[in-house]
Amino acid sequence: MGKLALAAKITHVPSMYLSELPGPRQGFRKPAINGHIEIGRRCRELGVDTIVVFDTHWLVNANYHINCAAHFKGLYTSNELPHFISNMAYVFPGNPELGRILADACNTMGVETMAHDATTLAPEYGTLVPMRYMNKDQHFKVISVSSLCTSHYLNDSARLGWAMRKAVEDHYDGTVTFLASGSLSHRFAQNGQAPEFATKIWSPFLETLDQRVVQMWQNGEWQDFCSMLPEYAAKGHGEGSMHDTAKLLGALGWSNYDANVEVLTPYFAASGTGQINAIFPVTPQDGSAIPAPSASNPNGVVSTSRL
Repeated sequence: MGKLALAAKITHVPSMYLSELPGPRQGFRKPAINGHIEIGRRCRELGVDTIVVFDTHWLVNANYHINCAAHFKGLYTSNELPHFISNMAYVFPGNPELGRILADACNTMGVETMAHDATTLAPEYGTLVPMRYMNKDQHFKVISVSSLCTSHYLNDSARLGWAMRKAVEDHYDGTVTFLASGSLSHRFAQNGQAPEFATKIWSPFLETLDQRVVQMWQNGEWQDFCSMLPEYAAKGHGEGSMHDTAKLLGALGWSNYDANVEVLTPYFAASGTGQINAIFPVTPQDGSAIPAPSASNPNGVVSTSRL
């Protein structure tokens, strides 16, 4: 019935918003913003009606959660970096129908998930920043999925991604995009050193590790990448323990994924962290490589909290 038309790993650095404002940093995140604008353009070209964001700024301690309210509107100030994002206006429609479909499919596949379609819960900036540039005209409906998962297995996140793809394909009459909104390495500069590291990675080790991962993505080395993801998430300080990336790869077939990534915004640094905008082409998959639920496979792919 439906179609997953586009998948991407994206940045959401708050300095993108800061770079809009007058001051010494004005314009310095233009490549990242242009990458978002290009993703929005491609989504329009592909007939996408809803963007599903795996948001590594939405922290949850139990279950997986889907924010699928009918409409979102407000002013957002970051509690983490209020000097970067303050009173940023946002407005866009949601998609309660699809949110419920996604949750039902995840539960059927053994990943406990809750859809919140009647809620005052506002999206986090892992969703709000990308939508500012991809969806300025409110063309797309938006769903946010919790991806800062503190007590979760990565194999469950991969399984959730696959369940959501199958839900779209089998039960939804529309066209959807999945976005993994989070960084590569996510070691922030130490307090007092942030300005010095505005355009630098925190350490040569992390930069080398990230660059090798991007190379693996471009070369299609998915068996190796999926096997190393838990250790990469831990030793590379992956944002949200890289649950967004596990969800994205799960939707694409996990270790059986067979495409090469297209980099839109080349790897760059932000306050010590490693960032990118990259398209993961969607290819036909049968789901045979998707990990079993953690309850039946406790020694499978684990989250960094269990390493």
